[in-house]
Amino acid sequence: QFSFQENGWGASLAERLVRKCDVVNRGLSGYNTRWAKLILPRLITKSSGAESTVAVTIFFGANDSALKDLNPKQHVPLEEYAANLKSMIQYLKSVDVTEDRIILITPPPLQESAWEKECLAKGDKLNRCNATTGEYAQACVQVARDCGTDVLDLWTLMQKNQDFSSYLSDGLHLSTKGNSFVAAQLWSRLEKKLSALPSLLPYWRDVDHTNPEASLL
Repeated sequence: QFSFQENGWGASLAERLVRKCDVVNRGLSGYNTRWAKLILPRLITKSSGAESTVAVTIFFGANDSALKDLNPKQHVPLEEYAANLKSMIQYLKSVDVTEDRIILITPPPLQESAWEKECLAKGDKLNRCNATTGEYAQACVQVARDCGTDVLDLWTLMQKNQDFSSYLSDGLHLSTKGNSFVAAQLWSRLEKKLSALPSLLPYWRDVDHTNPEASLL
């Protein structure tokens, strides 16, 4: 949901793709795969032009991996998380979005001390831990392997920079730098698919102003 905020990764991709294709945001803050699996058929259908869909990203795990005892509302067991991802991939394939157009995104790493401050400010205990998030990220990567989709392993890539806290605004959600990182990583995967897309309608200088119908219809 936050990907279309100022400097968000969704907004960055939309800017790169203006007049080539629409970037549609269907992110839902706080949701997990258990809920997303149920509503996906409402979000993407055959009649909504699935055959012209260039790519679909599935980005879950930060909420699923919340600790069961401390955050039972969002928590989803690891095995169910993997099964839910597979279910969403199977649904997309059933509406003609093939696996080569699906990109799974793992949860980013969790910066525990920063997120603990957020939790304590609300009167809660630390309700996530990075090692657990890593297990969900590994499961996401394995689902991608099993199903033949692409995957962006944020959890691993962000930790190659030893201090990954700059990628996160509060220990959990992406910062401006984190959004830029996601946009760049996704673009490297999308560029080949999208670079050949023609621009919609001619550049204004190329329109025949004496006979615009000839250029535009």
